[in-house]
Amino acid sequence: MNIVIFGPPGAGKGTQSNFLVNKYDLYQLSTGELLRYEINNKTPLGSEISSIINSGRLVSDEIVGKLIKEYISNKIYKNRLIFDGYPRNLNQAKNLENLLRKYDQKIDMVLKLSVSLETVCRRILERKTLEKRADDNERIAIKRYETYEKNIKPVTDFYNQSNLLKVVDGEKSIAQISNEISGLINSIKG
Repeated sequence: MNIVIFGPPGAGKGTQSNFLVNKYDLYQLSTGELLRYEINNKTPLGSEISSIINSGRLVSDEIVGKLIKEYISNKIYKNRLIFDGYPRNLNQAKNLENLLRKYDQKIDMVLKLSVSLETVCRRILERKTLEKRADDNERIAIKRYETYEKNIKPVTDFYNQSNLLKVVDGEKSIAQISNEISGLINSIKG
């Protein structure tokens, strides 16, 4: 089973992905984590990524696509991936579909965590005190939320046309969201 989970930064994608990893023996492919790995290891690509993120922009489709392909092409992860934070635009969604098809896979479900800007800002500020992530501040959070909302509509429409999109109320408690997601997954697993 391959699942896409998306929502604005701070929506809880990582938290819910971790839950799914443990419950369904899947592998979380977080573009945010992949990008932070490059940054933390001070690779040339990491330096470029850091500059892009700190200005509030999104990393290019080409950079993210190369990182994603490494996992899709690995048989260990076949039909066991949670795409956390990818795709973020229609080009990425089509690229993902083509990559999966090339490796005889598909998306089984797309989960959208729906949350308000107010909730995102509150969560990001709370997360900043716990994790000390450089990209967690209110100004950048607002810009990332606005960029996300602008880019995501064509993606949600794309997946909605395929009847894969399930919108989940991300304002609920972590446990309530996890239960709702489990119910959706169990309904397609049969």
